[in-house]
This record gives sequence, C-alpha cells and structure tokens, in this order.
Amino acid sequence: MIRTQNSKQPLVIGLVVIIFILAPVIAFLKATGNIDSYEVQNFTIYEDDSFNNKLEEVILTGTALNLGHQNSVFLCFRITERLNFNGDLALELRNPTFREVKLFKRLDSGDLIEIGKAGTNYGRSNPFSSPNPIFKLNGEESIGDFFISIQSFEPITVELVVSSYDTFHFVYSQKTLIVSVYMGIMFALFLYNFILFFLIKDKIYFIYSIYILFIALAQTSLLGYSFYYFLNLNPRIYELSIIGFSSISGVAGITFMRKFLKTRNFTPLLDKFLVVNIVVYGIAFLVRLVDNVKVSYMLTDISGLMVIVLFAFTASIIAKKGYRPAVYFIIGWFFFFIGLLVFILQTNGVIKLNMIANFPMLVGTAMEAILLSLALADKINILKKEKEDEQAEKLRILKENESLILEQNEILEAKVKARTEELEETLHNLQNTQTQLVNQEKMASLGQLTAGIAHEINNPINFVSSNISPLKRDIKDLLEVVQTYKDRGEAQFDEKTKKELKDLEEDIELDYVLDEIDQLLKGMEDGAKRTVEIVKGLRLFSRVDEQDVKKVDIHDGINSTLVLLNSSMSGRIKVIKEYNEIPMIECLAGKINQVFMNIITNAIHALQDHLDTNPNPEITIRTKQIGDHIQIEIADNGPGMPESVKQRIFEPFFTTKAVGKGTGLGLSIVYTIIENHKGTLEVDTSEGQGTNFIITLPIYQNTPQNEQ
Repeated sequence: MIRTQNSKQPLVIGLVVIIFILAPVIAFLKATGNIDSYEVQNFTIYEDDSFNNKLEEVILTGTALNLGHQNSVFLCFRITERLNFNGDLALELRNPTFREVKLFKRLDSGDLIEIGKAGTNYGRSNPFSSPNPIFKLNGEESIGDFFISIQSFEPITVELVVSSYDTFHFVYSQKTLIVSVYMGIMFALFLYNFILFFLIKDKIYFIYSIYILFIALAQTSLLGYSFYYFLNLNPRIYELSIIGFSSISGVAGITFMRKFLKTRNFTPLLDKFLVVNIVVYGIAFLVRLVDNVKVSYMLTDISGLMVIVLFAFTASIIAKKGYRPAVYFIIGWFFFFIGLLVFILQTNGVIKLNMIANFPMLVGTAMEAILLSLALADKINILKKEKEDEQAEKLRILKENESLILEQNEILEAKVKARTEELEETLHNLQNTQTQLVNQEKMASLGQLTAGIAHEINNPINFVSSNISPLKRDIKDLLEVVQTYKDRGEAQFDEKTKKELKDLEEDIELDYVLDEIDQLLKGMEDGAKRTVEIVKGLRLFSRVDEQDVKKVDIHDGINSTLVLLNSSMSGRIKVIKEYNEIPMIECLAGKINQVFMNIITNAIHALQDHLDTNPNPEITIRTKQIGDHIQIEIADNGPGMPESVKQRIFEPFFTTKAVGKGTGLGLSIVYTIIENHKGTLEVDTSEGQGTNFIITLPIYQNTPQNEQ
C-alpha cells in the first residue's frame, strides 16, 4: 500500500500545480477578453529624427512590426477621434529591450514637441516599473500624429498598443500576477529538484534544476522583468542575459535530455548531434559577448530549431523502444511546443489573443517543467523498483552463493577429512620413522657399547685362554715331580719320615686336591671357551650399526644370538637346531641379527609365560636353501596367537604384553628390516598350536656378481 501511495504522489502534486497554473490563466483570458485597446497597424518609417524624409509606409498584417537588427528606427503613427476611451490614454511599446524611446507630437504649427522618454537607459521611466516603455497621454494630447525615435542594440520589433489608463493598469496587474505565479512555480520546481539532488545524489536532478532556473530567467529576460528585479537596472547585462540565459538553459536542457533518455545508449548517432547543438549554443553566447548581436541571434534560432527536431525525433525513437521516461518527456515537450507554436502564430497575426506576447511560452515552459518533474519523480519509482529488483537479484545470488558455499564447505570438509587422514597417516609414519631412528640410534649406541665391552673382555680372556694350557702343563710337571718324590721316598725315607709325609697327605687331602686341580683347570678351560663364544656373539651383535651389505654366515648370526639369549632361557627352554647347508648371503649382518634377536626373544617370553601349561618348551630353528633364496624358520611350541592378534602383530606400538614389558615395535622393526632386504616375513600360527615365523631372504641383494 505504501508503495502505491508513493508512486501516485508525484502525479497528485503535478495535477495540483497544473490546476494552480490554469486557474489564473483562465481568469486572465476571461478578464482580458473584452478589454478596450487599440493596436496600431499603420506606420510611416522615416530616415532620421527630423521626420522629414519618408522611407515607406507599412500596414501590419500581424501584431508586430519586425524591423530586424538596426540601431535606430524613426516611426510615425496617428491616433484619430474614433478612439472613444474615457480619460487618459496609455501608449505601450511591448518590447522591453529598447535602450531609448522618445515620443514626439506634431503641433498644428508643424513643430515637434517631446512628450516623454522611456527605455532601459532611463531605469524606472514609468510609475508602474513596467518593463515595456510606457507613455501617458492626457485627453488633449491623445489625438493627432505621433513620432517615435527608437534606439536599440537588440532586434527591433514594434508592437504598439493604445488603451485607457485604467485598462492598462488592470492588464498590467493581471500580467504581473501571471508572471509571479509562473516564477513561483518555476522556483518551487527548482527547489524541489535541487533538494532531490542532495537526497538522491543523482546528477540529473542538479542538471534539471539548472535548466528550470535558467529557462525561467530566460522568460523573465524576454519579458523584461529581470532588468528591474535581478540585474540592477544594468542595460548591458540585461541585453547579454537574453542570449546568455537562453543559451545556458538550452545547454542544460540538452544535457538533461541526454542523461534522462540515455541517448548515448539508445541513439548514439543522434546523441552526437545533441552534443553539436550544445556547442552551437556555447558559440552563440560567446559571439554575443563580443557584441555580434545578429550572428548570436541567428545561432540561437538555429539551435532552437535543432532542439525541436532532435528532441521530437530522439524521444519518439526511444519511446518506441519501450523506455517509459521518454513518454513523459514527449508529453512535457508537447506542451512546450504548443506554447511555442501559439506564440509564433500570434506574433505573425495568424491568431489573435488578448494576452502578453510571451504568455503561451510561460504556460508551455511551466507545463513542461511540471511534467518533466513528474517524469523525474517517476524515475525515482523506477529506480526504487530497479533497486528492489537489484536487491532481489542480489538476494538470489546470495542464496546461490550460500548454496555454493555450503556445497563447497561439504567438498572442503571431505577434502579436509581426506587430507587429515593423509596427515594422520603421514604423522603415524613419521612417528614410526622417528621411533625406528631412535631405536636405530639406540641399537647403534648399544652396538658400540657391546663392541667396546667385547673388546675389553676379549683381551683378558685371551690371557686366560692362552695361559690355561701352559698352566696345565706346569701342574702336570709338578705332579710328576711330586710323584717322583713320593716314589723315591718309599725306598729311601725312614718309617718316621714316611709316617710324617703320610699324615701331611692326609691332612691336605692330596688326592682330593689333585682331583680338584684337575676339575678347576677343566672348569677354567670351559669358562674361557664359553667366554670366547659370548665375546664372539657380542661382536657379531655389535654390527647392528653397519650400513654396508656384506656376505654373512646366517648360522653364525643365529648361534651368536642364542649365546646372548642363553641366560634368559634359564636352562628350561630346549633349542633344536636343524641347520641345512646354505650359502653365505648378502645382508646387513647387524640388522639380521636384530631380526633373530626380536623373534627369538618373543618366543622365549611366550614360552616362559606358559611354563605351567607347557612343561617341555622348545624353540626349533630350521634353515634351508630354496633356489636363489634361503629360508629361516623359527618355531616354538607355545600358546600361539588368535587370528585377531595375528592380523596386527606387525603394526607399530601393538603389543599383548603388560604395560612396561614391551613397546610393540619389535616385530614392526623386524618386518621393515626384512622388507628392506627384499625378503618376506610370514607367520604361521593358531591359538594353542604354537607360532612359526618364516623368513625368506635373497642370497644376493643386487646381482650374482656380488659373490665374487
């Protein structure tokens, strides 16, 4: 409802203003319909102000005598006794542009007497401040031959009206009222559009307000009111204002039309002609500034004719294209053209109306201004509708964008989820790698430590091992000496000495000591051999930090690992070795030993945890060659694994051991080592049936030539 009211509001205002214009117009036409006045039709043109040499006699067919561009004109006319007006007469020259007008009367003696002076050179030359030159004639002076001397820089058009003084006063009052109403309307429209310019921030309202202002000023200059009320009674400025105000209003009107009808878009070719028309108006004003009056009026007339043709043609074309503001424009300019047409017809005597010369132009420009203001008001509604459509379109686009954003969010969420999973997997792999690196560093450090310990132990044990045989030999020699003394003593010692020696043997338990020495030497020899094997195992195990592939005896690696793990078996786990002949293989010995260590350690732990249910724990190690690969099986008769555990035993950090008893990385590292050696690791297990790890390794890591 509000939207409908707003759209009708400019129309209501326009109708009210139009009625406001038409009411005084109708009243003026009624009031002036039967006015007693006389328009002088017969003139005699003289050569100079002596009024002796006649040039020609003129009988008017219209309302005005057009003498063109002349500086001075000298005329004679006659008022006869047929003018039966009561009281004094008023003689009015309806042209406010005359600089100087002098009225003379010829006496019966033939002499000329000056009745009065008027014109812009004399300021307020009449008591009414009428723009037109006015002369008051009393009853005695009103009959006879009168002579007029006219001085002007503007085109001279003479329209001479004689009426009673009271009639002139009445007509002048009505004329002033109409001009006042006209100026009030135009000023109101100017303010209305000027305020809209500041509210809407659209330049077209500013341009239109300038057009309204200067078209109104142009009309007041043509009527002469600007000379009295705006231009400080300055003849020079007033004369310039006639062309100046008209040119500025023409430029503003054309500029307004170009923007209002969007001629650059709808009629680009005609738009160029409109620009040319603006240039012509500008040239006309410049020419008038240098006092070339005739050329300036000619250019102004040409521009006016171009405006009529271009405006009508352009607006019609654009209206046919369905652009609604063009319809308002055509209607507005229709009133202007009607006013212009009536003005031309009245001036040329085709029609006769008892009104001021520019009255049709006032009505036409006022109606045009009102209707074009309505068009601009309608443009507000159009802009409002376009704004609403634009907002609706933006809302639609926003909804589409919202749906696209939601869709993109879903896609992004899926991508983020996938990326997150990839990152988690990468992080998991990095953690595994980090753990492996840490373990590798630990194993490297352990290998270095083990190698150092093995080296330190190896030196003293070598002394022990190398000294056992000489010690046994020396002890054997000593025993031979003792036995020789014993044998010789039996023959050579007396009984007392023999008895003392016998008691000594019994006290020291010589036979037991001899047996004990033999056992100690044997134990030392066994211990030294055992220590040598342990040192050898440590040295083999200490090679975990090696990075170069070398040929390795797998059996040595297994044996050294078993030596190191012997203490953890507590003598209760039986190890069965089923070695077949296999070649040396290319591998990282320390890494492979680590594989054996982890798998056998897991087997030992599994067996030890179930000694109560498995009294005969066994670990069986088998080796054999299969083509260009060797296979190592490490089997135990422990509890085995369920399928759920079997599927995850190679996962990092997975363990079935209690907290603190394992990291869950052993078999993961084993799997990685075997994989890096281009081998395979399989597990054959079932719950209650033991576990068998099957390791398959290639004999050569690269090519058979590596055997050389």
